[in-house]
Amino acid sequence: METRVAGDLETLRNFSGLVSGADAVVHLAARVHMMRETAADAEVAYRRANADVTENLSRAAADAGVRRFVFLSSVKVNGERTINGAYTEENEPAPEDPYGRSKLAAEQALRKLSGESGLSCVSLRIPLVYGPGVGANFAALLRLCDLPLPLPLSGITDNRRSLLFLGNLNGAIRTVLEDPADRTATFLLSDGEDLSTADLVRRLRRSLNRRVPDLPVPACVLRTLAGLAGRKPAADRLCGSLRIDSSRFRQTYDWTPAFSVDQGLAATAAWHRATR
Repeated sequence: METRVAGDLETLRNFSGLVSGADAVVHLAARVHMMRETAADAEVAYRRANADVTENLSRAAADAGVRRFVFLSSVKVNGERTINGAYTEENEPAPEDPYGRSKLAAEQALRKLSGESGLSCVSLRIPLVYGPGVGANFAALLRLCDLPLPLPLSGITDNRRSLLFLGNLNGAIRTVLEDPADRTATFLLSDGEDLSTADLVRRLRRSLNRRVPDLPVPACVLRTLAGLAGRKPAADRLCGSLRIDSSRFRQTYDWTPAFSVDQGLAATAAWHRATR
């Protein structure tokens, strides 16, 4: 099996050479972090990178006779938080930022193209992905959990957040590629075990062999302090819930994650220690 990997797709004007002769396209590239743009500039930049590129790449794939297109979308298409229960595919999309809106636009373009061309298009809406090589907020949390100091996070017990280990994401993509049925659909995908922030920190510290007692500061106190410091969005992510129900994907593909959350966190912690 030949695999082709492309980098910056925004600079690629013609996708025909990339997709020619391919059986399937797995589109993982995306613009994910807003730098210092105005809101209007960010909207345009995300739309161009995430929606327009996806539409152009998928059209080139359809024209080249590619059978299947797998698109990595985001739970941000559904929204930023859950209050009761978990998001399912039945929920009305409610993206709140340019990134989420650009991913929704890409999904819509794929469904339209599939209806026109017959290209099988599967979109996977995913939460935070962790594993070896993880960056951004999860990497910062790893560094924090590796400190031999008490952390004021063990009081955040009422929230629940879905995660997805890189190994499980890879396994799910392979399952879609190997499926004998040609289907066009959107699925939510996660490890299947939702963790509170306190539980996540406890498991990370255990994986890192940091046996330091933590401080049970109530979530409401942390929110108040974060608000005074101008860090309310960070506190919302830390204390809020964002849950995914991935049962439709599991039932459709008869799929079970190969790795448990604890196995995924252990692999991530081992990578962190090896690269310090």
